[in-house]
Amino acid sequence: MSNLDKGQIQVQTENIFPIIKKFLYTDQEIFLREIVSNAIDATTKLKKLASNGTYNEELGDLSVIVKLDPKKKTLTVSDRGIGMTKDEVIKYITEIAFSGASDFISKFKNKSEKEASSIIGHFGMGFYSTFMVSDKVEIETKTYKRGGQTKAVHWECNGDIDYKIGEGTREDRGTDIILHISDDASEYLQEYKILELLKKYCRFLPIPIIFGTETVTEEIPGETDDKGNPKTKEVTKPRIINDVNPLWKQKPADLKQEDYNKFYHELYPLIYDDPLFNVHLNVDYPFNLTGILYFPKIKRNVEVQKERIQLYSNQVFVTDNVEGIVPEFLTLLHGVLDSPDIPLNVSRSSLQSDTNVKKISSHILKKVSDKLSEIFKDNREEFEKKWDDIKIFIEYGIISEPDFYDRAIKFALFKNVDGKYFTFDEYKDKIKALQTDKDKNTVIIYTNSPEEQYSFIQSAKEAGYDIVVLNEIIDSYYINALEQKNDKIKFVRVDSDVVSKLIDKGETSPSKLNDDETKKVKELFEGLLDKATYTVETEALSETDSPVMITKNEFMRRMKDMSRLGGGYGYMDAFPDSYILKVNVNHPLISRIVENPEAEESKRTAEQLIDLAKLQQNILKGEKLDEFIKRSIELFNIK
Repeated sequence: MSNLDKGQIQVQTENIFPIIKKFLYTDQEIFLREIVSNAIDATTKLKKLASNGTYNEELGDLSVIVKLDPKKKTLTVSDRGIGMTKDEVIKYITEIAFSGASDFISKFKNKSEKEASSIIGHFGMGFYSTFMVSDKVEIETKTYKRGGQTKAVHWECNGDIDYKIGEGTREDRGTDIILHISDDASEYLQEYKILELLKKYCRFLPIPIIFGTETVTEEIPGETDDKGNPKTKEVTKPRIINDVNPLWKQKPADLKQEDYNKFYHELYPLIYDDPLFNVHLNVDYPFNLTGILYFPKIKRNVEVQKERIQLYSNQVFVTDNVEGIVPEFLTLLHGVLDSPDIPLNVSRSSLQSDTNVKKISSHILKKVSDKLSEIFKDNREEFEKKWDDIKIFIEYGIISEPDFYDRAIKFALFKNVDGKYFTFDEYKDKIKALQTDKDKNTVIIYTNSPEEQYSFIQSAKEAGYDIVVLNEIIDSYYINALEQKNDKIKFVRVDSDVVSKLIDKGETSPSKLNDDETKKVKELFEGLLDKATYTVETEALSETDSPVMITKNEFMRRMKDMSRLGGGYGYMDAFPDSYILKVNVNHPLISRIVENPEAEESKRTAEQLIDLAKLQQNILKGEKLDEFIKRSIELFNIK
């Protein structure tokens, strides 16, 4: 290779390589993805030529081989694809790629590094990502053309605008890309690191990729031990990195649920639960999209990870951040999407205006909706069993996607405290006769904590009411969304008022106390409470209602809940919690207090009633709880 011609890469920007190293590629490790992908492309092109009769020789082993030599400080990627002639090397390596580089610099020099790095490979520049980690890069290539008689070509460049090109030494068709790893990138001379990158980016590429060897245990044919068990031996084999025919590229009709579950655990080895179900995507017009989406089993009170869907382009891993590509609520799903039609050369903020992305997003939403609807119609019992695990997806979708609301409202379920399930329309019909207020609103009573609100639930059930369980972290939003979509629907929490006032039917009860007595009772209770936190109200209720009850305004509570979720009401956290203490002036205990409101016994009774109401709302804690216990013992006259 001493007789190499010298040349100069024709670009005006002579500092192109520093830009490549420091600006174009913020994610340094993708250099390996790029050169392996190029090797796969070259091999795939040869297979196409063979299939259409243009290439008539034996294809032989088409594996792409990745070889690491720490002593020589080299990393080599070899393929047996179409190879290149000298003219093609000059054209594709030194002309087209660098004209792409120049275009990149002119178009993206003022962009953020994140936006810039996302367009790798789309300006013909994938090969030059090798200079991020290399002091020198060599190419040994030989074309398949003219019966293999074309001479091999050698090209090399030391990371500046000068290169050398001449006759090479490769005897077989294909290409070797030889990277001389720089000292500041020495981590890429470690076997574990290269293996990690290959498994991350290349595990599903369509041509076998070999990196090193692995030792496996195999049975010895026809040989058994004393117990009749087959004898085994350790065998060293080439280590194949990838699955060339991943599940999403196969026909759904040929697959069983066991196949989908197995693939799910291969994708997520640290997740032990099987997915609830999956959606297999396979579209080739008007866009190309394949993939499998899984509904995972999400444990409550565990932070949901949104970077679980892996995006591929022609089986090459691109990213696990698909926000802007799939509807927001579906980023909670797991799985893979593979599409060459999703533009990777634009900023993520521009994705929503891209026509193909809009079509793909809509298609995914429709397929997921259709799958849920199909399960609901075909096996409602199974759907109900899975409801507690999938409801956060469906509620999130109803909140965030109008198109999904129209589909999902037909299979979204309410579960009541008795464990029975109803669709929205079924539930409205069930409660309409009894749970309608004076303004003709159908009132849905809900609990977000059946255990903590047990006594309120029992009181409501005794009054003939039905109570649904809405205990997801997003349910404040969900309730608001349903009320906004349905004019005559109103939600109230079961502990938001005394049972006779949960549904305002416009009925009133006469008071047993006169105005003066009512005023004295109110003043007594106000004197025992922090006025900044509690507002005292008196109401004439039935004798069977609680004597004292603490409630919280439904609207304010929802705003607080949404504030804690960061939903645009952050200012609400600046306001302290406030409660309403309602005194039932018709209760016998209140009648006893009013006989002598100045007496110590009346005060102690009022204190006890207040603490009981606080205990019922789980807001009696610390010193106040201790005082309540001691007072309770004293009331029993236990010395």
